[in-house]
Amino acid sequence: MGRLPRPPVQKTRNGFRINLDMEERELIHRLLGELRSLLTQPDVGDERLRRLFPTAYHERGDREYDEEFRRLMRDELINSRMAGLDLIAGALAPAESSPAELTEAQMMAFLQALNGIRLVLGTMLDVTEDHDIDDVGDDHPMVGEYHLYNFLSWVLDSSVRAVQS
Repeated sequence: MGRLPRPPVQKTRNGFRINLDMEERELIHRLLGELRSLLTQPDVGDERLRRLFPTAYHERGDREYDEEFRRLMRDELINSRMAGLDLIAGALAPAESSPAELTEAQMMAFLQALNGIRLVLGTMLDVTEDHDIDDVGDDHPMVGEYHLYNFLSWVLDSSVRAVQS
């Protein structure tokens, strides 16, 4: 009887181990850089960031409150995300073939960053609660992006399970 494959993320005695191969780590490392670039761009109206900075006030007459909230909190939210990206940048760099080891603080930053990438990609793909990768045909023009979204969801799910264990 064969051994089951290791999950992409495992809790260890000293923290967390990222069991992704070099190509997968390189991909995530590149996506983290793209998220950083997106967060630091001057265009605050970029639609791809909509889910990263959701509406705080949802009532019809609360638009002014929401704009004020965004004005006051946007820099703080960006700084928080950037600090998280800084915390994990070196740990996830695919410099060697051994698994990456993360501390608990780095793991929390990893969760936030993975979720941020998924939110941006989900916005681009207009993913909803009803999203099912099996409904996307191989001839769909963004099939690769849907597979990437699915991969990131798998890694995020494994990460959450590791944190909860």
